Amino acid sequence: MDYFAEFERLTELMTSLDEFNIPEIFMTLAKICIALRISKGVTSFYQSPEHEALGDGEHFVCYDSGEEHVLVNSIRLVTPAHIVIVCNVYQAKGAVPLTDQERRRVETIQRMMVTYVNRSRQEQIIQRLMYYGDDGFHNLRYFYAEIMRLANAGQIAGKTAIRINLKHFSVVNEQIGMEAGNVVMRRYCEALEDAFHKNGFICRLGGDNFVALFETKYLPEVEKCLKGVPIPWDKSGKHRIEVSAVAGVYRILEQDVIEEPGTVMGRIVDAYSLAKREYNADIIYYRDAFQVRKEHEIQIQKHFREALGKEEFVVYYQPKVDIRTRELIGAEALCRWIRNGSIVPPLEFIPILERGLDICQLDFYMLNHVCMDLRRWLDEGIKPVRVSVNYSRRHMIDPDLFEHIIDIIDKNLVPHELIEIELTETTTDVEFKDLKRVVSQLQDAGICASVDDFGIGYSSLNLIKQIPWDVLKLDKSILPSNDTNDERSRRIFGLICGMANEIGLNCVAEGVETEEQLDLMKDYGCHVAQGFFFDKPLPVNEFENRLLTRTYA
Repeated sequence: MDYFAEFERLTELMTSLDEFNIPEIFMTLAKICIALRISKGVTSFYQSPEHEALGDGEHFVCYDSGEEHVLVNSIRLVTPAHIVIVCNVYQAKGAVPLTDQERRRVETIQRMMVTYVNRSRQEQIIQRLMYYGDDGFHNLRYFYAEIMRLANAGQIAGKTAIRINLKHFSVVNEQIGMEAGNVVMRRYCEALEDAFHKNGFICRLGGDNFVALFETKYLPEVEKCLKGVPIPWDKSGKHRIEVSAVAGVYRILEQDVIEEPGTVMGRIVDAYSLAKREYNADIIYYRDAFQVRKEHEIQIQKHFREALGKEEFVVYYQPKVDIRTRELIGAEALCRWIRNGSIVPPLEFIPILERGLDICQLDFYMLNHVCMDLRRWLDEGIKPVRVSVNYSRRHMIDPDLFEHIIDIIDKNLVPHELIEIELTETTTDVEFKDLKRVVSQLQDAGICASVDDFGIGYSSLNLIKQIPWDVLKLDKSILPSNDTNDERSRRIFGLICGMANEIGLNCVAEGVETEEQLDLMKDYGCHVAQGFFFDKPLPVNEFENRLLTRTYA
């Protein structure tokens, strides 16, 4: 054997800029060991001197003849990070001792092995730091790297990416503790991995948020897991807790172009965000139509401020009628966006503005324009009615909301009794306290306050027990239809009206469309109707005509 040829080959393999070819390295080392009469070579890696003392490490045997042997040389390296690497070489008992030249060659090979193992393990440690979190889960960097690896290799099509959030996991931690909660989280992720048969991976974003990538053919099994599976959290496995998730799903198709990982991440985040907003859909799939909707949202937000400046938003008034006298007694101010000569339907822009603080600007704009109309009617001798203006719950973060409302009303010299502020139900204790404060301030100033769309959300009796409302506006879903057999709905409607009357709240029913509904309202003491039975929302000039006639036939 040509020692120098094998040594040169070993040098090339150990200094490769690509991945190490470990089988080739070990094969070349075996040839050199045989040439130098070495019966066994072992390199050991220890994470610390303490691990070395316990013999707790990784051992790489490059060659072992199986003969009884004795130690002939040992090299030990301790790195600045206190990692210990030891390389031992042995000769068979009775073998010809190494010459000085052979010993120098052996030591050279040993130094190469120590350096090689050190480099190899450091690369693994660096990779782990790059692609794993302290909790042992892959991280977002790994997710991005794998997406690009697959995309560049032309293997990304046929994969599915998901963005998930474990539902109510803070409650899980409260019930069973953080330690057991971590066990549940880990086991749930293992259940997901089982669902896609380990043909993919899961990465933790932080907290109870994850992303995953797997083969699309396993999506039905993954969906079952997302919808909920029982997870054991104690050692016996007898105690289990149901875990489910909210998820945004993106199936990657052949025609999809993935030039950067942000494309995949953006699509699963968009779908996930929609799933978080929907009450009845925990799993949302990304589609091209979804992208169109996203672009529409961007356009709405882009043009909003321009439209506000050009006063493209106009007030439409929907009358409120006392059903006993059929007299016009009030109105609700509704926003319409007139752009390029066409009306933009409210459902196309109001929900988008409500996702941020833009809706607050629109609410103040609407109040100002209502006050301008009221002042004009008063100046022209037209007897006005009280007008209600909607205010989003987004205003609850504004500690000066009451002052802003008063400033607008008083700037226009409008009597306070002509304004009613409609506020929607709240979802948090903080919002509830702020809502109570604002309603009390409005009442002290002589401004009427109403709870809007009562019954459409998670209505609470505390909402009307603790907050001193003037008006309870019943959502149209509370008002029974013409189905006379719907006795349950009729009774619920009657109980709500009775309760409101008992505590001194005026009831207004929205969405009134038929004479039968009017009769039902009369039976249960709800005296004010708003709906198409009397009038649709009217532009200001048509509403002024109603102010002049005042009554409905």
